[in-house]
Amino acid sequence: MECKQIRPLMSAYLDQELDARQASQVEMHITGCHDCSDALSQMQAVKAGVKQHAHYHTAPAGLRTKIMADLSQQRPSRFRSWPWAWINLGLAGMSSAAFAGMLILYLNQPSANDIVNEDVLSSHFRSLAPGHLVDVVSSDQHTVKPWYAGKLDFSPPVRDLAAQGYPLLGGRLDYLAGRQVAALVYQRRKHIVSLYVYPENGKSPAASASAVSSRGYQLMQWNAAGMHYVAVSDMNAEELAQFANQIKISAE
Repeated sequence: MECKQIRPLMSAYLDQELDARQASQVEMHITGCHDCSDALSQMQAVKAGVKQHAHYHTAPAGLRTKIMADLSQQRPSRFRSWPWAWINLGLAGMSSAAFAGMLILYLNQPSANDIVNEDVLSSHFRSLAPGHLVDVVSSDQHTVKPWYAGKLDFSPPVRDLAAQGYPLLGGRLDYLAGRQVAALVYQRRKHIVSLYVYPENGKSPAASASAVSSRGYQLMQWNAAGMHYVAVSDMNAEELAQFANQIKISAE
């Protein structure tokens, strides 16, 4: 995530209001961004100063008793005359409406595949900005693979597919599915392919290959040899499937 996306989240991050994925994204960005780290330190200092020097006033002991007494006196008497049958009918209707609303929300929830695909698209779009495509520039798999040593808690398989028409351009670190992953970058004529790799842990979204099209881009997910793969590119679906097949063959 970029600075302009992180800054609005800092206050919620300090108040521990972010979910685990957003909090991890903020922490990862702040670790590598001096400006955002300084901004967060300033916010922490302000918060600590307010907490230390702010004045707190305790409400009078009888305030709660007085409020409860006033509420009791102001309660409309007409509610007492309502028949219980109508009250129960109203409650039943409200419960049915609430259940229907919850069911709609549940059915409209994105699947695990959808969430990963959306994160992959966002990451791929960011990588296409100048200077963000790769952290290590090399077409040599024996240069790219060792570069990840010490940066990840797994060793990603790296293959150069130049002979098959998909030369390796390099790799970078990225964040996906709640963890750091390897992002390998390949090229097919004028098309860029980002291949995200991380260990398959039994909870990965796709046990078998799945392909979707979104916003003019093709995405594929699959598992092979204990790793989960996600490929994204603006080339056509057939070429991306061919690329995925070459990666699967090299992983065997």
